[in-house]
Amino acid sequence: MYKVKRAQLKKGRLSSEADGQTKQAEPKLAIDSEGNIIDQPEVHAQAHHQQEHGNPEGGNHENQASAKGQGKGKSEEHMTSEELELKEETQIPTDFGRLKRALEEKVGLNKSFDVVFREMVFGGQKTGIFYYNGFAKDFVLTEILERLSYAGNEGEQQQEQTSRNRYRANYTNEEEKQEGEGKDQHSSLITLFDEALIPHIQVKTTSKLKEAVDNVAMGGTAFFFEGQEEAILVDAKTFPVRSTEEPDLERVVRGSRDGFVETLLTNVTLVRRRIRDPRLKLEITQVGKRTQTDICIAYIQDICDMNLVEAVRDKIKSVKVDGLPLAEKQLEEAIIGKGWNPYPMVRFSERPDVVSAHLLEGHMIIFVDTSPSVMILPTTFFHHIQHAEEYRQTPFIGTYFRWVRFTGILASLFLLPLWFLIVSSPELKPVGLEFLGPEKPAKIPLLGQFVIAEAGIDLMRMAAVHTPAPLATAMGLVAAVMIGDVAVKTGLFVNEVILYMAIAAVGTFATPSYELSLANRLSRLALLLAAAFFKVPGLVIGSTVLVIFLVVQRAYNTPYMWPFIPFNANAMFNIIIRKPFLSMKTRMSLTKTTDSTRQPQKN
Repeated sequence: MYKVKRAQLKKGRLSSEADGQTKQAEPKLAIDSEGNIIDQPEVHAQAHHQQEHGNPEGGNHENQASAKGQGKGKSEEHMTSEELELKEETQIPTDFGRLKRALEEKVGLNKSFDVVFREMVFGGQKTGIFYYNGFAKDFVLTEILERLSYAGNEGEQQQEQTSRNRYRANYTNEEEKQEGEGKDQHSSLITLFDEALIPHIQVKTTSKLKEAVDNVAMGGTAFFFEGQEEAILVDAKTFPVRSTEEPDLERVVRGSRDGFVETLLTNVTLVRRRIRDPRLKLEITQVGKRTQTDICIAYIQDICDMNLVEAVRDKIKSVKVDGLPLAEKQLEEAIIGKGWNPYPMVRFSERPDVVSAHLLEGHMIIFVDTSPSVMILPTTFFHHIQHAEEYRQTPFIGTYFRWVRFTGILASLFLLPLWFLIVSSPELKPVGLEFLGPEKPAKIPLLGQFVIAEAGIDLMRMAAVHTPAPLATAMGLVAAVMIGDVAVKTGLFVNEVILYMAIAAVGTFATPSYELSLANRLSRLALLLAAAFFKVPGLVIGSTVLVIFLVVQRAYNTPYMWPFIPFNANAMFNIIIRKPFLSMKTRMSLTKTTDSTRQPQKN
């Protein structure tokens, strides 16, 4: 009886000691004087030593199990020389065992559930099919496998016949025959599968394992063959993609209803459909060590300034980052480098017709995979205030729409500062405008009302983005009735503040470029504060500083306020007046085009 109890106590004591030792082996969190979390090599080394050698009092089986579980995800510092060699493998191994081990170290084969290596036999040749499950286009690969399954011994017969013919034609020395026999058998097998047995239009061969892995990561499928140092890459892929619907930010009453999507190939195809010029060039490259994001540069070779193309190409190639998960916005910051400048240096668009029109004007386009927005270079301030709807109407109506939009943009910038200046300084009121200003003051000062209203509009805008569509109407009623109306009735705000704030907000929403509207909103707030604190000199100096700031900006050696400064009468007239299509005979000089005529002469 006592022995049993004593055994139980002893068992509990050992368990407690083991738990204590396990707790001591856990790494501790360390923070330096600047608040950064730092590593403690000595703690990790001690824990790793205990895991390898075990606890002295019977905890070996637990540590062995733990070490066994951690063996599946080793860091590089704990990898063996063989594992490091497999991870850095560059050539395609001829043995499938070593090939699968290399894929385990490179891409996580047998660890990641969507990485597949399917082994099959076709025509007596053992074949390995390597692909990512989510990217594989099922019906295309099914057709390929069906064709390969009917190959039978065709591969062996063709291989023997091809080798025999090549020996007789090319080799006279017996030793050269034996040396060349193996090479011909390998090349003839790859050639047979490439040219005869794989019925697909996008097929290429490679002897580099990294190229095969990268191709599969982009959605392709790799065919490996036992005993061969080459692989066949088949571009049979599919991506989750939505339909090419009209963009929400660039809607038109008349015109095309298609728009860019998150798939690069679909986007360039939409442009190819509109511009069938063989001189339209689409160069592709990858950015990001880990994401390897596809970047496409589009331009028309005999129109676009090639110096601009080379400068942008070099900039993109010089970007050294781990990835571009936010696509075009991160790439813009990397190649433009505008810092804290709120004004956009490139124009974004999701409409293929707008992008095609800019290509014909001599601009270059940058597509980024996984993003429906493309970048247009070079651009000025006036590119951001034009809309496709102006060109979908008659020249007279288009000009009217343009003037109304310009008026709204100017009102969004200067209406609130001017009204505040006139109301706060009654001696500045012009004759006939004595009615301006509130009849009685509110409980909150005018400047405070404007600042609160600005913040409230931004808050409602952000709430509208995150609010589900069925609840958007309810949110609008809450903002308009329960907040605005109640604020006026309780005496916190005056009616005129709400009125002029609404006019400025409408002008902001009428700005075609979303990025420009946000920058103008910050400039309006700065001008309002300048007028409030420094009266007339503050507004004049603030407006002058804003204009000078915009004038000195340059995007790839392009003046931002062209053609206003430096002044170009013909180009400025084209901005103010929407001219008829056939009257625009030349392209703008801004893009430095090689072929400047829009109406080529008939041959």
